Amino acid sequence: MEKTRVVLALGGNALGNSPEEQKEAVKITARSIADLIENNFKVMIGHGNGPQVGMINLAMETASKSEEGTPSMPFPECGAMSQGYIGYHLQNAIYNEFIQKRGREIPVCSVVTQVVVDKNDPAFENLTKPIGSFYTEEEAKKIEAEKGYTFKEDAGRGYRRVVASPKPVEIVEDESIRALYEAHTVTVAGGGGGIPVIKNEDGTLEGVPAVIDKDFTSEKLAELVDADVFIILTAVEKVAIKFGQPDEQWLDTMTVEECEKYIADEEFAAGSMLPKVEAALKFAKSKPGRKTLITSLEKAAEALDGKTGTWISSK
Repeated sequence: MEKTRVVLALGGNALGNSPEEQKEAVKITARSIADLIENNFKVMIGHGNGPQVGMINLAMETASKSEEGTPSMPFPECGAMSQGYIGYHLQNAIYNEFIQKRGREIPVCSVVTQVVVDKNDPAFENLTKPIGSFYTEEEAKKIEAEKGYTFKEDAGRGYRRVVASPKPVEIVEDESIRALYEAHTVTVAGGGGGIPVIKNEDGTLEGVPAVIDKDFTSEKLAELVDADVFIILTAVEKVAIKFGQPDEQWLDTMTVEECEKYIADEEFAAGSMLPKVEAALKFAKSKPGRKTLITSLEKAAEALDGKTGTWISSK
């Protein structure tokens, strides 16, 4: 029986705010993923890294300020570190879940993933993504002068460095990722949206300080492996319009046309549900028969049975 090909986009906030929290959180994640695998789904995992990369960046910045001679860590390298340790925790938890509860081994592998972005992306002219620690205005100006960073005041709490959030253009390790997936390896890739790199005129790659939205990169992974279903896992069971209002409406399905209308009507918040819906729409439009599901991790199995979640398709 042919397996249903799925790519999961797992939110970074679902993984906890510390390594110890994350190790416990991924045990629950692994259980849900294992259930999907046991039910004849061929799984690839993309994930966010917002809390984790911020924690790493803060630790490195703190060390560089407090210990003379300790260099600060470039942001692309912080992203790579987050991919490594989140990938390790996911690999470990999924492997252990199968050994302890399912009585068998399963191949799991994470790929440190570079993602090409366009150096002319308008996002590089409008830096919006806050990262790292808070500084006074005086400290921020000093660092700006020394390192060329950009800082913005953040909700009255101080100044934080901001970076661009460009769209993904190309996944560098695409062939390796596809080969692992086709070899029936549970593949973790595109962590945190991928390490953002630009392609120079001579073809070389250069890391840039930016954060790529993980849902858009996961969508590219879903197209890469010709997934049947792209699943965006979030904090809520379904997508809503009129969210938080008296006439709030939770949606079971959206056609491509309905989805486009809701986006045009600004039904989804720019910092939370909008990028998820836009990524979902992109996959649903990419090829006839492709569908996207937005739901919570806990409800993923039920949603795939058609019992909950919001489905987006061209029909």
